[in-house]
Amino acid sequence: MGAGHDTVAAELVRRARERGHDAQAVDVLALLPYGLGGALRRFYRGSVRHAPWAYAALYRLFLRPGAGRRPDGTPLARLAGDRLRELADRTGADVVVPVFHLAAQLTGHLRARGLLAAPSVVLVVDFAVHRQWLHPGNDHLLCLTEDAARTARSATGRPADVCGPVVAPAFREEAPGAGTWRRLFDRQGPGRPPVVLSAGAWGVGSHLEGTVGLLREEGFLPVVLCGGNERLRRHLSETPGVVALGWVSDMPGLLHAARALIDNAAGQTAVQALAAGLPVVGYRPIPGHGADGVRRMATLGVSDLAGDEGALLRSLRVLTAHGPAQRARVEAGRALFTDDALDRVTACAETTTPARR
Repeated sequence: MGAGHDTVAAELVRRARERGHDAQAVDVLALLPYGLGGALRRFYRGSVRHAPWAYAALYRLFLRPGAGRRPDGTPLARLAGDRLRELADRTGADVVVPVFHLAAQLTGHLRARGLLAAPSVVLVVDFAVHRQWLHPGNDHLLCLTEDAARTARSATGRPADVCGPVVAPAFREEAPGAGTWRRLFDRQGPGRPPVVLSAGAWGVGSHLEGTVGLLREEGFLPVVLCGGNERLRRHLSETPGVVALGWVSDMPGLLHAARALIDNAAGQTAVQALAAGLPVVGYRPIPGHGADGVRRMATLGVSDLAGDEGALLRSLRVLTAHGPAQRARVEAGRALFTDDALDRVTACAETTTPARR
C-alpha cells in the first residue's frame, strides 16, 4: 500500500545483493488470486482520499491494538499461500521477510502449520504496532523501537528485537543534491525557511490547502510532496510562494535542504527525515495507523505533535531555528538508527530451524 513498504523492501534487497546474497522483493497483493490485491489497493486508496471515516472504522475493527476477539487478515492472506510456497520452494529461500502486515499474517499462518520451510522474520515498519503485524506463527520480529518490540513479544510470545528504521545510506550522509534544492528554495521564497509537507505516494492529506496558506502567511516556504496526485500538484502550483512537487527522485537532497517536515502518517518519509537530521512535526494525520503512529513518535520524543494551527506554528518556529531544542530533536531522531536490519535478518535465519513438511 503506497510506496513505503516497497521502499523498505527495495533497500533490504539492495543491501543483500551488495553483500553477495540472492534477494528479491515480491508484492504480496500480486500473489492474491482473482485480482483481489488490486481491488484491495484501490479500495484503501479511495477510502483514505475520499472517505477517511470508512478506513477509520475498518482500522478499529481489524487492526487497532488491544485485547478481545476481532476479525483478522488471515483468511484473506491464506489465498496467497500456494503462490508464496511455490515461490519460496523455487528460489530455495533461506528466509522470508514480511514488511507489510498482510504478508506477516500469511507467513505466520504457513509457518504455524509447517507449510513454509523457510523461517519468517517480520520487519515491523510502523511505530504503533497494530495487531495484524502480530501473528504468533512467525519466527522472529524486528521493530523500530524497544517499545514496539515489547509489544510484539507480549502479544506473540516470539522473540522480538530492535533494528531501527530501514533507509538508504544517502539519507544519513551529506547529500550532493542538497545545493540544487537550496538554490530552488531561495528563488521561490527568499529568506523563508522551507518546510516540507508530506502527502504520501498518493497525495493524501487533510486540509492541505489551508495548511499551505497558513505557512505562506507566517513566513515559511511550503514544499508539498504530492506523490502521484497530479491534480493536487497542478492546483497548488498555481499559488505563488509554493513549491508543489510530484514524484521526487532525490529525496535525500530535498530533505537535507529543508528545515522541517510536516508529516501525517509516521511512514517512510518521516523516518527518512529523521535520518537526514530534519525535525518532524505531526499534524492532521490520516486516520487509523497514521494517527496512532504520529502520536507514538511524539511520545517517544522524536517528533512534535501539533493539535492545531497555533501549535504547528510554535513547533515550526522552534525547530527551524538553530538552537538547543532543534539539536536535541535531531539527535533523538538519529538515535533510532541502532542496527542493520539485514544483519538481524540473516542472524535470525541462521539460528532458526526450517519447518519440516
